[in-house]
Amino acid sequence: MAMTTIFSIAVFECGTERELDIILSSPWIYRIGDYIVLAKEYGPVFTIYIGSRRIVVLHGYKAVKEALLDLKNEFAGRADIPAFEAHQDSGIIFSNSETWRDTRRFSLMVLRDYGMGKKSNEERIQRESQFLIEALRKTNSQPFDPTFILGGAPLNVISDILFHHRLDYSDKTCQRLLHLYNENFYLLSTPWLQIYNNVGSFLRYLPGSHWKVLKNVSEAKQYVFERIKEHQELLDLNNPQDLTDCLLIQMEKDRKNQKIGFDLENVTVTVADLLFAGTETTSTTLRYALLILLKYPEVEEKLHEEIDRVIGPERLPSMKDKVNMPYMDAVVHEILRFINLVPSNLPHIMNQDIHFRGYLIPKGTTVYPTLSSIMLDSQEFANPEQFDPGHFLNENGKFKYSDYFKAFSAGKRVCVGEGLARMELFLFLIIILQHFNLKPLVSPAEIDIKPATIGFGSIPPIYKLCLLPRSEI
Repeated sequence: MAMTTIFSIAVFECGTERELDIILSSPWIYRIGDYIVLAKEYGPVFTIYIGSRRIVVLHGYKAVKEALLDLKNEFAGRADIPAFEAHQDSGIIFSNSETWRDTRRFSLMVLRDYGMGKKSNEERIQRESQFLIEALRKTNSQPFDPTFILGGAPLNVISDILFHHRLDYSDKTCQRLLHLYNENFYLLSTPWLQIYNNVGSFLRYLPGSHWKVLKNVSEAKQYVFERIKEHQELLDLNNPQDLTDCLLIQMEKDRKNQKIGFDLENVTVTVADLLFAGTETTSTTLRYALLILLKYPEVEEKLHEEIDRVIGPERLPSMKDKVNMPYMDAVVHEILRFINLVPSNLPHIMNQDIHFRGYLIPKGTTVYPTLSSIMLDSQEFANPEQFDPGHFLNENGKFKYSDYFKAFSAGKRVCVGEGLARMELFLFLIIILQHFNLKPLVSPAEIDIKPATIGFGSIPPIYKLCLLPRSEI
C-alpha cells in the first residue's frame, strides 16, 4: 500500500503477534464501531500500536470485569494523559504517583463525611434546585441553549462541598468555569486531541487545539489554587467548614509528621479534579437527557404521570421517592447507558508485567477497558443502539438491575462521585419535569441525538428548546 501509516494493530495469538496496518483516516482510537469490528476479528484482547506506544484494548463484559474487579489492584494504574499534564502526579483522577492511593482513600472518606450519597447531599441538591428552577423560569418559554444553566446546578453542588460557597448562574466566574470545562470536554473528544493524548511527546510543540486545552486546564487549576489560599488564611484546625479545609488540615498533619502525602500541589489538584469531574460530567448528562426526552415525548409523558402520582406539583422530591418511581429510575439508567459518556474509559497502565487471559501484558502498557463494549452488549440489552427504558424494567414494570451497567467504571478507579452524580441526575430531572413541559423547536422525528463528536467523551449536539411552565398549561 502506497500510503504511509503510523498506526498498526497487533493481536496476541499463541505467543506470537500478527499485525494489520491502519490508515490514519478517522479518530478510530475511540470509535465504538471500530472496536466491535476488531473484537469480532481478534477476540476480547488485542493490542494497538500508535507509533511505538503499545495499547491493549479489553472488549466485552467478561474481559473488562476480570480486569477491573477480579484484578483491580493490578489494573489500577493511570496512564499519562498529556492534555492534563498540569494534574499528573497529583490528585485522584490523572495521577499514578506513589501517593495516589492515600490521596484517593482520604478524599473518599472526607466526601462521605460531607454527604457523598447521604442526606446532606440530598439537601444540597434540593436547595440548589430552587435556584435552577428560578433560572429556567427566566427563559420565559422562549428558545434557549440549556448548556450553562444546567451546568450551574452541579457546579454549585460540588462547590458547596469543596468551598462552602455558591455562585450565581450569571456570575462571571461561574460562566467562565463552565466555559472552560465545556470547551475542554469538547476539544478532548476531537480527533486532534485524541492523537495528541497518545503521541503527545511528538506533537507538544506544534500548533493546535491542545494548546487551548492546556491553557484552560491551567486556568481552572489557578482558580482552585486561589480559593485554597483563601481557605489557608481563614483555616480553623478544629472546625473544618468544607472538604478543602479537611485536606489542608491533613496537609499540616503530614508536614508535622514528615510524611509524604498532602502538600499544596496535591491539595490543589485533588480539589481541581473534583470540581471538574463533579461539574462537567453531570452537566453534559443533564443536557443530553433533555435532548433525548425531546426526541421521545412519550417517555416524557410517562415521567410526568409518575411524578404527578408519586410527588405532586409542589413537594420537593427526595431519594426516598426512588423506590416508588421505577420508570424514572430506569430512564436515568438508560440515559447513562445510551449516551455512553466516556466510551473507552480513561486509560489504565500496567505497573508490572501481568499474565491476563493467557497473554503477557508487559509493564508500562496502556490499557483501555472499554465501557462501550459492556453497555452496548446485545446479549444483555435487546436493542443496545436504541434508547429504551425497558432495558431496566422487568415484565411487571419494576426496576431491573443490570451488572452490565458500568457508566462510572469499576474497581479501584471507579468514579469517586458516583453517588453524588446518581442523586443529582435523579433529583434534578424530576424537579425540571415537575415544573416544566419540554417543547422542541422542530418535530421529534427531526431531532438528531447522535453525538456531535466521540472521543474522550460523547458530546451531545448543540440545541435549543422551550420550557413551558406546567402550572400555566
